[in-house]
Amino acid sequence: MKKMKLLVASMLAACSTWAVAQQPIVIKFSHVVANDTPKGLAAEYFKKKAEDMTKGRVKVEVYANSTLYKDKEEMEALQLGAVQMLAPSLAKFGPLGVKEFEMFDLPYIFDNYDQLHKITEGPIGKSILAKLEPKGIRGLSYWDNGFKSFSANTPIKLPTDLKGKKMRIQSSKVLEAQMRALGALPQVLPFSEVYQALQTGVVDGTENPISNLYTQKMYEVQKHLALTEHGYLGYAVIVNKKFWDGLPPDVREQLEKAMLESTAFANRIAKHQNDQDLEKVKKSGKTAVYTPTAAERDAFKKALMPVHKEMAPRIGPELLQAVYADLAAPTKGNKK
Repeated sequence: MKKMKLLVASMLAACSTWAVAQQPIVIKFSHVVANDTPKGLAAEYFKKKAEDMTKGRVKVEVYANSTLYKDKEEMEALQLGAVQMLAPSLAKFGPLGVKEFEMFDLPYIFDNYDQLHKITEGPIGKSILAKLEPKGIRGLSYWDNGFKSFSANTPIKLPTDLKGKKMRIQSSKVLEAQMRALGALPQVLPFSEVYQALQTGVVDGTENPISNLYTQKMYEVQKHLALTEHGYLGYAVIVNKKFWDGLPPDVREQLEKAMLESTAFANRIAKHQNDQDLEKVKKSGKTAVYTPTAAERDAFKKALMPVHKEMAPRIGPELLQAVYADLAAPTKGNKK
């Protein structure tokens, strides 16, 4: 009888161990934009690739549109381990103390996607991601959204047209300086609150890649859009370092491959998505879309380039010089 009890106990223990072993590793992936944006689509693509490549050993739960955390909360949630993966915009890392990321917020620093990818896919981009490690964060990759344009309820043709306007920005000292250089009044607001703020007049305008303007329906409450393409908006895909380091090595390797493929997908669709959404904004008839002339674009550039010098001490003069040197080499034109 005693032997039978021991046998049953050992069988139950084995079953319990087997059940635990069969539990998938869950990755909660939180983000603040819609599912049909470049980031939203890339997150879903990563989910599929990760689950397929690990043969179900990993389950990725994607929480879009701030359903789990707002953009002010998600970084702390990652550091605490409440979520395992995020893809915050690059402006989010300055307030975290990694000011080098604010280089990406500088106006007119990239002329095209090829220049951008020289940095994000090269040693400079990797070195910036590595600066997250002391914060308990592992940087995996950069995902594009696109180049930003200004919107407001009054026409925008020259920098002076934004003077005195309350313009929503992300929390970034560089973006604050950018708006001040135009004579505008920077207003920091969470992404999830922008539509209502535009609708109620709390702010007069904002800056966005077109995919964000369209999917968040901001074009419904903005009468004018100027295709200034003055700045870049991208994301860093990041994970909780302790969680990542604790993964079985073969699972981590499979997830790295899934991320590599997802990054190629994300960056491939970003420009296409923005181009498509621009056509949808035009067809809506709710927002007048204006393309600045070469002279008007030069006026914006002249007004905004001093921000580089102003922000150099904050971002790091050596980093900026390294970026300028990298970008100075000829690149094949894959224009914005």
